[in-house]
Amino acid sequence: MDNDSATFTPMSSAIGMEVHGIDLALPAPAETIASLTEALSNHCVLLFRDQDMTPEQHIKFSKYFSALEPHIADQFNLPDHPEIFVVSNIVEQGREIGARGGARHWHSDYSYREIPSLGSLFYCLETPPEGGQTQFANMYAAYEGLSESRKRFLEKSRAVHDYNHYWSTYTSHRPPLTEAQKSQVPPVAHPALRTHPDSGRAALYLCQHVVSHFEGMSYDESQNIIEEIMSFATEPQFTYTHEWRPGDVVFWDNRSSIHRATNFDEETHYRRMHRTTLIGDRPYFAPVD
Repeated sequence: MDNDSATFTPMSSAIGMEVHGIDLALPAPAETIASLTEALSNHCVLLFRDQDMTPEQHIKFSKYFSALEPHIADQFNLPDHPEIFVVSNIVEQGREIGARGGARHWHSDYSYREIPSLGSLFYCLETPPEGGQTQFANMYAAYEGLSESRKRFLEKSRAVHDYNHYWSTYTSHRPPLTEAQKSQVPPVAHPALRTHPDSGRAALYLCQHVVSHFEGMSYDESQNIIEEIMSFATEPQFTYTHEWRPGDVVFWDNRSSIHRATNFDEETHYRRMHRTTLIGDRPYFAPVD
C-alpha cells in the first residue's frame, strides 16, 4: 500500500465516509492529504479500518493536518507522548491510565478554548463486547433543518463555553482540576453558528453541559433553549453510531460535528482509546445573503 490514492464509501446516510487504501503508519503524499481534508470538510467524519500504529506514527499522521494540542487534564496524557490523550477505564498499578469511559454528553472537543480544535483522530486499541460506541451528529444538517426563527436567533447569539463549569458539575467520576489547570481554561464565548473555513457551509456550534449560557441571557433560560436545540440536532436523521473494533481510527471534524460515548459495563470490560487533537481556528459566522 503506497497511500497514493484513497477511495471513499458512505458510513451512513447522515454523516461520514469510510476511507480505503490508506495505511496511517506510512507517509502520505500531499495529494492524499488534500483529498482527505476535502472529504473531512464535506462529510464531517472519516473512518479508517484495520490500522496498526505506534504512538509516534499516530502523532506524525495527525500533524499532516495541523499542530497538536495536549489535553488540559494532563494526568491522562500518554507518558512520553503528551500529544496523545488516553480515554480508558483501565487501572494499572493503582492508577487510572486514562479519562474514564469517555464523555457521555454531546460535545465538540476543545470548544472551551479561545482557538478550538480542528478535529480529533481517535484510535481504538481495546473495546468492550457491548456498548462503548461513539455517536456522531452532523451539525451542517442540523443547522439546515432548524426553523427560520431559530436560525435568526442563533445568528445573533454567542454561547459561553465554560470547561470549569462542566468539570465541576458533570464529572464527579474524575478527580477535580487543579488550580493551575482551571486557570488555563477561563470561560470563552463563541458564535452559536460557525462558518466552516474550508467548505464555507454554516454549522450549529453548541455543546451540552460545556455551554453554560448565551451572552445576555440567564442560565436557566439558556439551558432550556440549548436542550431544545440539541435534542433536535441529535435526532436519528442527523446521527450515526460507530461500533468500534480494534484497529479503527476515526477522524472527526470538530467544526461541523459533535459526538459522545455510550455506556458500557465498566466494572467488567475494558475500553482503551488514544486521541490526538488538532489545533484549529477561531470560530466565526458569515451569513450568506
